Amino acid sequence: MAEKNWIPEIYYEEEEGGLTSHIPFITVPNNEEMPKILFIFESRETGELEPGPDGSDLPVIQLDLHQYADMQKLKENLDLETYDKIREVLGLAPVKEAAEAGKRITERIRNSVM
Repeated sequence: MAEKNWIPEIYYEEEEGGLTSHIPFITVPNNEEMPKILFIFESRETGELEPGPDGSDLPVIQLDLHQYADMQKLKENLDLETYDKIREVLGLAPVKEAAEAGKRITERIRNSVM
């Protein structure tokens, strides 16, 4: 595997009603691919304090590393049963149920527009 120097940055729209509807996004350069997995630290104050460089109290921060996988890559490379197990663990409906629910939503939108 080739060494990659590109580090994705996660952005959020500042304007209400923007293109991504408050969903964060990554601008991917033309010569790069969207990461298959993202590593993100969870930062949480412990409630404890420690002396800072100037002697003042600073909160102690606990960092926990999380990994987020591209669901499309999982869908493309796993059998349906395994993929549905992952979806279940994440609180998502199985693929067939989700597809049926999506069709019903699309039909309601079409009917209300026409």
